[in-house]
Amino acid sequence: MTAEGFITCLWFDDQAEDAAHYYASIFKNSSIQNITRYPEGGPQPAGSVLTVEFTANGHKFCALNGGPQFTFNEAVSLQIFCENQEEVDHYWTKLTENGGEEGPCGWLKDKYGLSWQVVPERFPQLIADPDPQKAARAMQAMMEMRKLDIAALEKAYAGE
Repeated sequence: MTAEGFITCLWFDDQAEDAAHYYASIFKNSSIQNITRYPEGGPQPAGSVLTVEFTANGHKFCALNGGPQFTFNEAVSLQIFCENQEEVDHYWTKLTENGGEEGPCGWLKDKYGLSWQVVPERFPQLIADPDPQKAARAMQAMMEMRKLDIAALEKAYAGE
């Protein structure tokens, strides 16, 4: 295995380049590295985009224009751990705009159908608390939310 480790490949019908630019525009430490094109004799027109190698928040991805055979579903999602409500709000807004959709419990789908979980960094600590009542209150509050609200989660955890 190379020193780079894993790269996540995202299969698109024909939106790989648009998607790569979209994700790179949302996250810090992001850029487009390389675009490859279909050669003559490929399954798509020669010169059309085959793959786009990009980085989003320091994580390497390959966006592939593979055709309509496969689409995203909730079996795979990307998690974004956020330091504060401002970050939660930012990512939630950016990823649901222009055709994205809100889901329950901090989940959403972006305009390409890719599933994301926008999670406050503190949340796993709340639900792992050794006091089962505190953990249960935080979990129940989360189950009733779409976009997660840190202040409301903390209040539920505290029993307020």
